[in-house]
Formats: sequence, structure tokens, C-alpha cells
Amino acid sequence: MQGHEFRPGKLIIGVFLSGAAVAYAGDAGGLWDTPWFAMVPLVVCGLCLAGATAVLARLIRRRRTATRTVPRRDTGN
Repeated sequence: MQGHEFRPGKLIIGVFLSGAAVAYAGDAGGLWDTPWFAMVPLVVCGLCLAGATAVLARLIRRRRTATRTVPRRDTGN
């Protein structure tokens, strides 16, 4: 049972944004000091990696569907 299509780009950006949230939560809780500019590379790298993964997944999905939809010939037997 497949409820929806798997989107790896959304998974990756979710992991990176969750990491940023944990870093800020640790800063707010006083566990460590997180400078404001530390989140820029984390979020930008996450967005770039998620975009590249989404494009790659779309290309793979398009290639798989192109090979599956080859029409069969009716032999008439």
C-alpha cells in the first residue's frame, strides 16, 4: 500500500532544518553558544542538496516510467 509518492528532497531539507532548530534550541537553553551566521551555511547547503536530490529523483522517475510504458504488440492469436 503506497499512500503517496516518495520525495527525497523534502526529507533532506527536513533533516537540515531540524538540525538548525536543534542548534538554536541548544543556544536558547544555554547548553552552547550558536552564532547567528552559523545557520546560513547549514540551511543553504541543505537547500542545495535537497534541490539536487529532487532533480535527480525526477530524472530517475522519468526514466523508469519511459521504459515501463512501452506498448505491447497484439499478435492476434
